[in-house]
Amino acid sequence: MSIKQEPQEQTGVGADSRRIEHHAYSLSEVHRSVEVPHGGSFLRMFLAFAGPGLLIAVGYMDPGNWATDLAGGAQFGYTLLVVVMISNIMAIVLQSLALKLGVVTGRDLAQACRDHYPKPVATALWVLAEVAIAATDLAEVVGSAVAIQLLFGLPLIAGVLITALDIIIILFLNSRGFRYIEAIVGGLIGVITVSFIAELFFARPDWGGVALGFLPNPQIVTNPGMLYIAIGILGATVMPHNLYLHSSIIQTRKFDLTPDGKREAIRFGTLDSTASLMGALFINAAILILAAATFHTSGHQNVAEIQDAYKLLAPLLGTGLASLLFAIALLASGQNSTLTGTLSGQIVMEGFLNIHIKPWLRRLITRALAIVPAIIVIWIYGEGSATSLLVLSQVVLSLQLSFAVVPLVMFTSSKKMMGEFANPPALKAAAWAIAVTIAALNIYLLLSTLFPL
Repeated sequence: MSIKQEPQEQTGVGADSRRIEHHAYSLSEVHRSVEVPHGGSFLRMFLAFAGPGLLIAVGYMDPGNWATDLAGGAQFGYTLLVVVMISNIMAIVLQSLALKLGVVTGRDLAQACRDHYPKPVATALWVLAEVAIAATDLAEVVGSAVAIQLLFGLPLIAGVLITALDIIIILFLNSRGFRYIEAIVGGLIGVITVSFIAELFFARPDWGGVALGFLPNPQIVTNPGMLYIAIGILGATVMPHNLYLHSSIIQTRKFDLTPDGKREAIRFGTLDSTASLMGALFINAAILILAAATFHTSGHQNVAEIQDAYKLLAPLLGTGLASLLFAIALLASGQNSTLTGTLSGQIVMEGFLNIHIKPWLRRLITRALAIVPAIIVIWIYGEGSATSLLVLSQVVLSLQLSFAVVPLVMFTSSKKMMGEFANPPALKAAAWAIAVTIAALNIYLLLSTLFPL
């Protein structure tokens, strides 16, 4: 294991460029490696900053979200589409804060926590972040394994073991440069998008009902079953590892380290992440719409298992292509999440512990932590436990989320850290409202899961 200590140096708005260049960064091998044109057109600037948003969007369409979206559409039709939309708005705000922290301070969220909290607090936050990444990886492993089983008929445990081979892909991409990783992720998102466009064409949903689904409905609060699913969608949408990830990968862009340069980086970085998250909104909404149009209207309201959805799509929609595309999209989703999970694990370990471990070794450790419990649970409880594992991963993520959101809002609201870039009063109020809402909903979701009525 190769371990390298970073210099204990902090940077803020007032730090000069020499200090900024001499302190160590997470993902140092790709830090400021993507050129940004000076004085380029709007399109050239946008394309230069486009990419990190795609990696962030992956976390909002990973296999862990599929079960909740399927259950919501199958049970309640289009009603919960408004919850998907609200969740996406929250995500857009929080991701914009994460990238702003990275641009302005030159520190990712993990490094900022290490710099500004006592060691015991920072250590606790690191442990929670590692648990969240392990839970995220568990969802990726199970989702990919289910897709492999559906496509090739292999036992679920065999699919779990096959997912470990993605380390080879990661090693290859790391050697090619950060733009290659962004391109692969973008390509896989394209596969998912095309698959669901086709699925919606086959399903022929009631577009009037879809439009009404994006409007608030009092039933969401008054119906206990609907409220539980809604909280599941809200609570599991914002991924804690994404906040660490975004604050780091925005620094792969070689923008000017002046106030104007940082302002420009924040502007185009936010446009990039917002556009990508709107794509994630389409995917999540499409899963729910597909379930509503196919299962809810045909009397299959109890469909919650991904495997059941796969088996029913073909006969209900009258084409085997519907099931095939569903499985392909699931596999693409799982593999995409794997790539971003690698980067998140590296950022969290380097940032909190002030050490550097080779990415392949870090990935091997993280993947083992996901594979071992998945194999044990599947071996003991059978292959029908896959969806339960996905739900468990979302509960774990819900528990950890506030421990990433609250420091992020605190740091970006601090004039001492952010100077002129500190959150203005309106944004500060909105950010704290989102943080409190997420915390309350996640606590409710956790208690409801552990102590069902």
